[in-house]
Amino acid sequence: MLDLFDQIEAAAATIRRHVSGRPRVGVILGTGLGSLADQVAAQAVLRYDDIPHFPPSTAVSHAGKLICGDLAGLPVVVMSGRVHAYEGYSLAAATLPVHVMKALGAELIVLSNAAGGLNPHYQCGDVVVIDDHINLMFDNPLMGANDDRLGPRFPDMSRPYDRSLVERAQSVALREGIPLHRGVYAALKGPNLETRAEYRFLRSIGADMVGMSTVPENIVAVHAGLAVLAFSIISNVCLPDALRPVTIDEIVRASSAAEPKLRTIVQGVLREWSTSVA
Repeated sequence: MLDLFDQIEAAAATIRRHVSGRPRVGVILGTGLGSLADQVAAQAVLRYDDIPHFPPSTAVSHAGKLICGDLAGLPVVVMSGRVHAYEGYSLAAATLPVHVMKALGAELIVLSNAAGGLNPHYQCGDVVVIDDHINLMFDNPLMGANDDRLGPRFPDMSRPYDRSLVERAQSVALREGIPLHRGVYAALKGPNLETRAEYRFLRSIGADMVGMSTVPENIVAVHAGLAVLAFSIISNVCLPDALRPVTIDEIVRASSAAEPKLRTIVQGVLREWSTSVA
């Protein structure tokens, strides 16, 4: 069986055969957020099944396609749908695409997710730029032997989300008249949603929203030396004393309805970022 480095190289080699140039930005789209992929001027679209070692996505609303092209004037590679630990994948397998984006040439990763809102100031449909996170998956994608070609054994996590990009996102949102919160994301494995007691606990330890993704991808991106910008769309409100049942269809609908706001912010940030690093 190939080791992780060889799996990454095999996947990247397959993608390179379909595209020219190198992407500068990788984007991973979460539940209900796939329409941003429609904004990409696509050079190539590959199903995950057609890329060696790429884990197929089985989650609702996740298309399972890799789109290579241009977005906001930048060459990008976009995952329309991610994979999660609750689908049965190890975190190492679920985050392999982040390594592949780095191998293709990406310098920046943009992550998005649908999340439950714990902060009482959040409402369904709000957009939050992630400022920090809490890993409650009780697992880590970097477990096992470290390959120094991919990153250091002990990556520093004092600034897991690029502060200049967070501030840039806030500036774009203000200019566009889009309310944008700044908060802490807690990651659990799922697939069940949390209990009232768990919501109380999460809020008490400083979490503003909760979900089942993003943190493993962030850890691998930081390990690889990539800048990271991440967003949550609040798809359901998780107030323990006023909790009602919620379905995945409701979550997808709420995320899809709010996605235009996220799309505007992401495209604005990418345009400004491309100018600042040109």
